[in-house]
Amino acid sequence: MNALAPYLETFLREYLPRDRRLSTHTIETYAYAFQLLVCFAAKRLRVAPSALQIEHLDAPLILAFLQHIETQRHNLPQTRNARLGAIKAFFRFLEYRLPASLDQICRIKAIPIKRTDETLVHYLTHAEMQALLDAPDPHTRSGTRDRAMLHLAFAAGLRVSELIGLRRDELALHPHPSVHVRGKGRRERELPLWRETVAVLRAWLAVRGEYPAPELFLNANGEPMTRSGFEYILDKHVESATQKQPSLARKRISPHVLRHTCAMHTLLATHDVRKVSLWLGHSSLQSTEIYLRADPTEKLEALAAVLPPTLKRGRFKAPDKLLAMLKSAKKTPRYAKH
Repeated sequence: MNALAPYLETFLREYLPRDRRLSTHTIETYAYAFQLLVCFAAKRLRVAPSALQIEHLDAPLILAFLQHIETQRHNLPQTRNARLGAIKAFFRFLEYRLPASLDQICRIKAIPIKRTDETLVHYLTHAEMQALLDAPDPHTRSGTRDRAMLHLAFAAGLRVSELIGLRRDELALHPHPSVHVRGKGRRERELPLWRETVAVLRAWLAVRGEYPAPELFLNANGEPMTRSGFEYILDKHVESATQKQPSLARKRISPHVLRHTCAMHTLLATHDVRKVSLWLGHSSLQSTEIYLRADPTEKLEALAAVLPPTLKRGRFKAPDKLLAMLKSAKKTPRYAKH
């Protein structure tokens, strides 16, 4: 039997950052996936999390965990696949360290990725986005911070990890206001800012205070804002904005919806998917094609450019009811011969 804790600690604290050189956001995602798995396995096996062995995490238990996060936690198949990807990465790490567990590792690596539906992206209209930006109270410190966070998340199309990880020294307000974003896959980008966004950021910096934390946005305790903290703030202001825009109640709004909204508004304004890809920091245009499928204007232009086929003139005339009855009466019923 091999204890799980030492290998998992080496995987997260040494192998991923040093050998794979993955970003802190990716490592945090992997760590959260194993937090869910360890809690599930400990409860299922009735042992303490620190007492778990690698042999406990066999293929049937992993499959049960994947079923659990879909049915009990109501996660989407995309989230299920992301959790499975983290688990497979760990067992690939064990492959050459525990040869005796090779059969178990191969069985887990053989668990298939579940196919997902390519649904249309959800985004907010201009009126809905304006109502959300107007929801925070600018007369309070927390409202000033929330308004700045929402403005910047929408204007720059930031992922939530990019927003909460943004440092003060990565924001330049003069001579040309811009923000330096450290994006996914270690791709960095420099984005200019609207005057309105600069105004709310200046207001937040004026009341932020001199805290030792380098992050731009802080919580009420002066500590860096967390993902769950921003999700709570967004949900609170969506509820408030719904009173002004009732259509918000019919939409499921997450932090990533603000990024989708920025992308769709940029696409509608520029009609250039390459600019959207550049703004969002995508690695390829393939990732940006989802916005083309959600944009109706592109399809309307294609429809107008094609000459439709002509229709043969004619009009349907219903048959006379009396003649139809007489014709049906002439048909003699057929009886089976005994």
